[in-house]
Amino acid sequence: MIRSLLFFVIFIFWGEIFSQNNGITLIPRPQSIELKDGTFKIDKRTMVYFEPEFEIAGEFLNDFLQNGAGFQLKKTSEKEADLIFKKDVSQPSEGYFLDISDSKITIKASDASGAFYAVQTLRQLLPPELEVPLAPQGGNTSFSVSQLTITDFPKFQYRGMHLDVSRHFFDKEFVKKYIANLALLKMNTFHWHLTDDQGWRIEIKKYPKLTSKGAFREETRIGHYEDKPERYDGKRYGGFYTQEDIKEVVAFAATQNVTIIPEIEMPGHATAAISAYPELGCTGKQIPVATTWGVFDDIFCPKEETFAFLENVLAEVMALFPGEYIHIGGDEAPKLRWKNCAHCRQLIKDKNLKDENGLQSYFIHRIEQFVNSKGKKIIGWDEILEGGLAPNATVMSWRGVQGGIDAATQGNDVIMTPVSHCYFDYYQSENTDEPLAIGGFLPLKKVYSFNPIPHELKVGESQYILGPQANLWTEYIPTEKQAEYMVFPRILALSEVAWTGPSQNFETDYPDFFSRVEGFMKRLDALNINYANYLYEIDGKILKENDRVFYELSTPTKGKEIRYALNGASPTVYTKPFLIEKDSKLTAHVFKDGEKLGRDFSEEIKYHKAITGQISINVQPNPAYAAGGKEALINGIQGSDKRYGDKEWLGFWGDDLEITIDLGEETEVHSIQTRFFNSPGVWIYAPKVINIQILKELKEDALFQATNQFYRTQTKNIVPIEQKFEGARGRYIKLIIKNYGMIPDGLQGAGHKAWTFIDEIIVE
Repeated sequence: MIRSLLFFVIFIFWGEIFSQNNGITLIPRPQSIELKDGTFKIDKRTMVYFEPEFEIAGEFLNDFLQNGAGFQLKKTSEKEADLIFKKDVSQPSEGYFLDISDSKITIKASDASGAFYAVQTLRQLLPPELEVPLAPQGGNTSFSVSQLTITDFPKFQYRGMHLDVSRHFFDKEFVKKYIANLALLKMNTFHWHLTDDQGWRIEIKKYPKLTSKGAFREETRIGHYEDKPERYDGKRYGGFYTQEDIKEVVAFAATQNVTIIPEIEMPGHATAAISAYPELGCTGKQIPVATTWGVFDDIFCPKEETFAFLENVLAEVMALFPGEYIHIGGDEAPKLRWKNCAHCRQLIKDKNLKDENGLQSYFIHRIEQFVNSKGKKIIGWDEILEGGLAPNATVMSWRGVQGGIDAATQGNDVIMTPVSHCYFDYYQSENTDEPLAIGGFLPLKKVYSFNPIPHELKVGESQYILGPQANLWTEYIPTEKQAEYMVFPRILALSEVAWTGPSQNFETDYPDFFSRVEGFMKRLDALNINYANYLYEIDGKILKENDRVFYELSTPTKGKEIRYALNGASPTVYTKPFLIEKDSKLTAHVFKDGEKLGRDFSEEIKYHKAITGQISINVQPNPAYAAGGKEALINGIQGSDKRYGDKEWLGFWGDDLEITIDLGEETEVHSIQTRFFNSPGVWIYAPKVINIQILKELKEDALFQATNQFYRTQTKNIVPIEQKFEGARGRYIKLIIKNYGMIPDGLQGAGHKAWTFIDEIIVE
């Protein structure tokens, strides 16, 4: 209780201090900081002392200075040192105390991790130019750091970042750079996704065909999964890491205080392995390594031969990775092959299992027992909850937060990585020139808003939430530069959530964070990181007041000017929200000192009869697709024709919808239009039936209604409907929309609920 109170006090204290930070840019934000007058100078005469326990931290600092300044600090005794690493058992695990005075720098920590993170903070206090490798500078090189005192410790013990190297392969040097970037941000876990349908990436000496055959596909799908007709590049693609490569990366990660969790997918996402060894599948037939994306029916068959294979594979993997966890996947495993497999049906009967979900639980339990016997633990995606959770398993909750809630209430450890806040393969901007992505919409602001501890958990249950992780799936990320672009700057927000903790006052914390991001860009430039720069974007929003509609413009960084033009008029400086009274077209730009910054902004607003109305929905949209809230359906702005994940489309997973619009008074209605997204490859289906009603009073029967059975006509991603009415008057409009239902066998997402995505509801 005392520590919780202390955290709250220093959290507030930080906000007061940091606003006067004289340009200090630290990410993640320390728990407390006290600035003083003056600086401390570091040069080649500065001497350092560190105990053997803190050797990784001390050597990291010396290597950093050698790289950027051309000198190292001379090691000496504690008494003579100017920079001292000191053991202090009162410091929390991974925490540290950093004091910079006019005469010395003192770092106190109870463990090696704390000392290492103190060095990362000191690194960020030094000029960004030191990140760039230089030749030796000579004896006059010196650098000053502000005098201050920092007390710091992490909110969460697990702070993770994922990289999928199966869909697209990244060489070991990029992987090491990726890990080094995690260390800079005080993240301590790298989740390495090494096997999947499109490629097996780790050498297993007992099974050489996993890499000679399973690591290469004959060609790769071009464009998005939903693009028709399908196109392929005709080029053989692949690669893998030798065990020597793995050892090199693991050793490097140790110098960065990062633990690697390898993932070997099972029972699903096994196409590459079955391609190499067809006897591992239920049919025994030869299949190719997958050349496109998605979920595939051929999964590991739960027979003794398969378990022997997996145990042999895992034995070699566990020998390479010293961490306590092995990730075994467990997600997206279609049961079609198991349903049609005589051996599987007999196994279900012999083991007294309920169904194929029970068989998957048996599969995971058996693998867990083997992994536990080797002194390690398993992690699995939240599908491992289906059919019964393995007793010692840690769950990665990705489909939402419910998997994490269910696991924590059972006493299992949880890592929170929901698609709503942690999938960095989603679009991060609504700009049309963004590189192709899988879909979705996850801007920096939403990542920063993430709280890994669901409010549904009781205090005693929240202890099982180990921390957050972000994921980078690479179906649409073929290059290193694009991988960095998708990760940065969103990882800055996640690092602060993971280390400092979720925001306690978002309205003040986020602008402060964003101002630090602007300063941090200089360090990213020095590190040659290809980040997405949205510092000078414009955000537009409809506001409603007293049955009038206004439009608000904003840009996230301070000290900038917005100029806008409405309906072809001359540009004017934006000072406050302006009135919208008809269909309108808007353009806007950001300026600083007369220079235009960032991208152009444009918006079209349809001023229809529902724009001043009130809307209610019987269920909330899924958090992953709720950026605009329910008002997005009647704000006069349509969503993208190509992306279902922007802030104008609302997504609902498996829900039947009842949407009610109150026009405020009895109104003549001529037509009602809306649109649904339809993308079966990503589980999105337009509904089969929609019923539209016009009512005088909510509790009365509809005055006018029409039922549209339009699903049979849908062939494109956008399914529009328009219902015309003659002589219709009413105050309320009701749309009753039945979800498509469960996705049938043989289709992507079989056995899961379908998504419904709906756009603007236009009333004329």
